[in-house]
Amino acid sequence: MISFHHIAIQTRDLDNCLAWYRDYFGVEEKWTLDEFSPLTLSRLPGITRLTEVRVGDVRLHLFERADLVYDPVAERAAQFQHVCVATESPQELSVRRDRWIEVFESKNYAFARPDQPTEIVVDDEGIQSFYLFDVNGLEFEFTYVPVD
Repeated sequence: MISFHHIAIQTRDLDNCLAWYRDYFGVEEKWTLDEFSPLTLSRLPGITRLTEVRVGDVRLHLFERADLVYDPVAERAAQFQHVCVATESPQELSVRRDRWIEVFESKNYAFARPDQPTEIVVDDEGIQSFYLFDVNGLEFEFTYVPVD
């Protein structure tokens, strides 16, 4: 049996990214590295720091690379399209959406994409969801799946 250990997120500004994930998701910082193996340096040129954060049972590895640029052309490249976060109630969707807007409007963070969250939609099976971008331009879906 296998299990996923963490999701790795590249950023060009770790302080901005860490602050946003702490403010929006309520993550807890676990550890930080600033020295790397030759293998890591060859795979991730320009890496300067790596911080592990956790929210619930999910670990995120936020790593700063000095050479990163936001490139809209890369959106057409094969990549993870989004990460889906389940909520326990439809009301929590509204809370999460409103919280994103509040955090965005605080102007405390630099966003790669200024796109607002989508509206909450309901599909034919009663599943509700909306989408948003983090400070790096990475997409998250928030969803509520009703229990039968």
